[in-house]
Amino acid sequence: MPKTESNPIDLGTRAADFLLPDAQGVLHRLADFDAKPALLVAFISNRCPFVVLIREQLAVFARDYAGKGLQVVAINANDHEAHPEETLARIGEEAEKFGYSFPYLKDASQQTAKAYGAACTPDFFLFDADRRLAYHGQFDDARPGNGKPVTGADLRAAVDTVLEGGRP
Repeated sequence: MPKTESNPIDLGTRAADFLLPDAQGVLHRLADFDAKPALLVAFISNRCPFVVLIREQLAVFARDYAGKGLQVVAINANDHEAHPEETLARIGEEAEKFGYSFPYLKDASQQTAKAYGAACTPDFFLFDADRRLAYHGQFDDARPGNGKPVTGADLRAAVDTVLEGGRP
């Protein structure tokens, strides 16, 4: 992730545009996801213990909400030179291994992460139909070693509220 202070965008801020590749070399931009009434931009990593803990349930979460109007896009902004497990090829392997049904993109320049104020992983930014930030928060209370189940409860509640037209 960017070596900067955490400076997340404010609620109500419009989603920043991006143009980022997936492991197959396909470029994706924000407008590609306009058809869905809600968009989750998730900054994740292949090696972060917090992401490792939730990644299987993140895949389930995305499948659960795909038919309900949520588009998920994951972005890896970690330094792949310092951490070879964060390369574009490894991102593709990770997506396949865990059955990600959403685009998993590489932000090699870290410019997109900086535009969103993402400074850690996982970092979730939920946008409404107007692509204004409605929620920036956690997946749930599970943390490595705390014994709490990975449910996605916090993010599920936020998505449900946004899909119903409300604000979390």
